[in-house]
Amino acid sequence: MPTDERLTKQQRREAAREQARKLREEQERREKRNRLIVIVGVVVGLVAVAALVWAIVSSSGRSALDDVARPAGSDAAGGIPVGSSLEAGTTNEGAPEVSVYLDYTCSYCGQFEAVNAADLETLAAGGEATVRFHPVAILDGSDGAYTDFSGQAVNAAATVAEYAPAQFLDFHTELFTLWDAAVQEAVDAGASAVEEPTVADIQATAAAVGVPQDVVERIPDGEFADWVAATTRQFGRDGFQGTPTVLVDGEEFLGWPEAGALADEVRGTAD
Repeated sequence: MPTDERLTKQQRREAAREQARKLREEQERREKRNRLIVIVGVVVGLVAVAALVWAIVSSSGRSALDDVARPAGSDAAGGIPVGSSLEAGTTNEGAPEVSVYLDYTCSYCGQFEAVNAADLETLAAGGEATVRFHPVAILDGSDGAYTDFSGQAVNAAATVAEYAPAQFLDFHTELFTLWDAAVQEAVDAGASAVEEPTVADIQATAAAVGVPQDVVERIPDGEFADWVAATTRQFGRDGFQGTPTVLVDGEEFLGWPEAGALADEVRGTAD
């Protein structure tokens, strides 16, 4: 190609073709690179979504109690079952199940106990139902440390269920009595707040219902503190919000304030 002379028409046409070829090749390279970036981005996105879905599915199938020490015989939802022997950790095989989610400082739970405790004991003792108690500490005011009476009472209940199962049911009932006495004392004194029972008060209550002294001495150790936190979290994961929550074979029963209604429901379920 001449360097000092003007390009001929043919030469200009060939130069234009060459330039067009280079532009096409560059465009093709850019398009390939962009397609690769998009494909990699989509793959990474799909992997991230799959990982998220896996995490959600795997966590949804796990109980908050899976990795914590829990009372012997209790279930993955935090229930402490009571069967015909009236001991914690026992069940009545094939019988309807009554699950009671409760907080020992909940006034409505105290009402539930007053109305239904005798019926639940009769149902369990007669093999007509397995009663699963789910103590939680949703009313504990200690910022998740569960060191107020609500959390301390649940830990104590778990300790007795583990080491003195024959005394669990009586101790469970007396924890409500202990709290009610503290509330009444505050009312009588015109106080603006309840002076919560101490761990020593809880221990004295356990001893009064026959819990062996070596078990009483375990209560301050907080052996089931992680379980208290986990069972309270599981309560929320299961979609529950308030106590008492009462289920008969998994279906919520709202008629518990009427004396005898819960027992009738259980017996009707068994028919």
